[in-house]
Formats: sequence, structure tokens, C-alpha cells
Amino acid sequence: MQRLATITVIGRDKTGVVARVTEFLFGQKANIEALEEQVTRGQFSMVIQASWKDGTKMSSGLKRDLNTLGRELGMEVRLRVTEPGRKQRMAIMVTREQGCPEALLQAFKKGQLKRAEPVVMVGNRADLKSLGGKYRIPFIHVPWGDRRRGEKKVLQILDKYEVDFVVLARFMKILSPDFVWRYKNKIINIHPSLLPSFPGPQAYRQAYEHGVKIAGVTAHFVSMQLDEGPIIAQEGFRVKSGMSLKQIIAEGQ
Repeated sequence: MQRLATITVIGRDKTGVVARVTEFLFGQKANIEALEEQVTRGQFSMVIQASWKDGTKMSSGLKRDLNTLGRELGMEVRLRVTEPGRKQRMAIMVTREQGCPEALLQAFKKGQLKRAEPVVMVGNRADLKSLGGKYRIPFIHVPWGDRRRGEKKVLQILDKYEVDFVVLARFMKILSPDFVWRYKNKIINIHPSLLPSFPGPQAYRQAYEHGVKIAGVTAHFVSMQLDEGPIIAQEGFRVKSGMSLKQIIAEGQ
């Protein structure tokens, strides 16, 4: 069975990085199936998908050698090795609102989301620790008084649990461009409005105050601009006459 590797290289932009990494992989008898590179604000990012032909074993020291190469280049290098058909490993980031993350976990429990599995829950508050226990998912509290320190800790957690993508389930903190850059198109936010209407943290209150007749929820990729990433899916509901703000919020869960 063919094993696949995803190699991510991140750091300050400099010449020769693509050549060094690809030459290294060719030396490991790897087949490069896809390569994407991007430079934004002087930051370089490259994601390579590589495979090894049947009968060619992936080097047991691949991760160690990639780390050595990363140090030589002055870049951060991450390796993910997967088997075909493996479920995508998901982290859920939360604050204190329970409805959204619990609805997500219920969907997994019922088998409605078959291609992914939640492996860890991270909260900037400890309010939802019991929710993690209820669904037997590790809950890790990461204080957010210092965003840089908090994000560094979260990145370590994502690496430890070999997370493929992240879902922000009413996570009420703004992630830095540096964090988002490391997980480009791998962070999904569940936002309580039909974007592009009502971005920001008080979306349902804004909708209520504007007297909208249809409210809803948007799932979108997180970009470096708040609530402006590519939309994945949207679902709306009718706001009935006389509905209170509390009722609208409950309906949106």
C-alpha cells in the first residue's frame, strides 16, 4: 500500500529553498506528486505531497533528516505521513459557547461526518472541559493572555496530535496571520451569520438589531482578513416575527 507524505516548509523568503528540498526528496527516491509555494509579506511557504513507489521503503530517518535540512535552511519543516483512506484528524478550538461544538461532536457520534475524526479540543478558557470528557476527547486549556505564547502552545498541541485541520467552533479569539499561514486552507471557522453580512463577534446581535428576516451560519476557510476567507457552505433559517435575540441565537446553534 502506497504511503503518502506531506512536507510543509515555512520561514523567511530566501533563494534556493525549493531546489534544496526537492533534491533531498529525490535522493530519498520519493515521487513528488504536488508542490505549492507562496510568498506573502516576506514569508515563504511550500507544501509538497510525496509518495514512494511499491517496494521502495520510506527512510526511517526521514523526519530527522528533514529537521536537519530545516536547520541548515533556517526554516520550519513539518512532516505528516499518512496511509491511503486514513480519516483526517481534526482539532476543535472553543471558548465557552457549548452549542456549536456539541452539535459538531454529535454529528461525529451519529456517523454523519465519516471522513474525519476529532482528536483534541483546545480552549482559551476551561469552561468546556466537561464537554471533552463527555465525548472522550482530550481537552487542553491554553490561556490567551499573551497571544504569541498561546499560539505557540497550540501549534505544539496540533503537532503532537498530528492534526490535519482545525475547526473554530465559536472560538472567540483572532488568530494571527503567522498562525493562519502555517495552516493555510486547513482552518475552518463556523461563523454565526450569512457572510459577507455581519462579520465579527456579535453577528446575531447585529442581525437582530437590523431586523433581518433570514439569518444563518457560514462555514469558511480562515484567511488573514477577518471573516473574509473562501466560503465552504451556508445554511439559513427564517426569523419569525417576535423572535428574541436569545431565540435567534438558539436557532443558529
